[in-house]
Amino acid sequence: MITTAIFLLVLFVVTLTVAAYSTYGERKVAAFLQDRIGPNRAGPFGILQPLADGGKMFMKEDFVPATANRKLFFLGPAIAMTTALLTGVVIPWGGELTVFGTTLNLQGTDPEIGILYVFAMVSIGVYGIMLGGWASNNKFALLGAVRAAAQMVSYELGMGLSIVALVMLTGTLSLSGIVEHQIAHGWGIIQQPLGFLIFIVCAFAETNRAPFDMPECETELVGGYHTEFSSMKLGFFLFAEYTNMFISSAVIATLYFGGYHVPGLDKLGLDPNLATIIGVGAMFAKTFFFIFFFMWVRWSIPRFRFDQLMNLGWKTLIPLGIFNIVLTGSIYYLLK
Repeated sequence: MITTAIFLLVLFVVTLTVAAYSTYGERKVAAFLQDRIGPNRAGPFGILQPLADGGKMFMKEDFVPATANRKLFFLGPAIAMTTALLTGVVIPWGGELTVFGTTLNLQGTDPEIGILYVFAMVSIGVYGIMLGGWASNNKFALLGAVRAAAQMVSYELGMGLSIVALVMLTGTLSLSGIVEHQIAHGWGIIQQPLGFLIFIVCAFAETNRAPFDMPECETELVGGYHTEFSSMKLGFFLFAEYTNMFISSAVIATLYFGGYHVPGLDKLGLDPNLATIIGVGAMFAKTFFFIFFFMWVRWSIPRFRFDQLMNLGWKTLIPLGIFNIVLTGSIYYLLK
């Protein structure tokens, strides 16, 4: 119990740190792609920029519009941030680590319905955005919230269908079970390339990342659902977005790239603790690659129109997801 609590505390700190420095990474990646320097004043190479941004958020005036629903105005960003942080507890970040005779499992909890838990947290997160936009009593914020709700509900369907085919192959909803199946039978990207493509497109839409950032696009909605927010309430919404990007990248690595698995590592006869540490490093390397990919796409592809986004979700990804399920079932039946 104590070891689990310590692990969850470490995971909480790591998640917040990655989310904070993702803002720094976003600006550096954008600068690189646009042939600029990026943040370079706060510390060497601008490495302290996230601390400066956090300090600014804490010191800004916490303004609440006079016509806002105050309770829901505070509840919105709290729900968004809480659900983003709760998702990571079911992800297996590594194998077992033995410290001073105590075995530490590098997974907060391993429910048999782990992937459904992830979907549940994602679904609840939309309430934070919707409440924040509606409670602001601002037409731009409300329109952004409605867009976010419609977008996230639509793309949850395609994402769910992509997972069904993977569950058919692995025979489990447990994330650790899915990783173990990949260790024994090959990574999910090899067995489910179409499912991976559907999942990653839906992940972009679920996290409101470009080219699916219509809920907060500045050219149309000023700032979308967080237009009226300031200080750390705005910080919570921004942190929730980067936390969701981190968790989405970790889920992609877990479901389709073997999680903490390193091919051939088990044949080297390494010390179990060293093998576990290497596996954790591999898991974070895969996760950071997809975080970079999220940023790369943002600064490379212009956003869709909203009708194009909905058409892609309902008329392309959902039929492709159904086709992938039928194809997977047919191949599984023939090979069996």
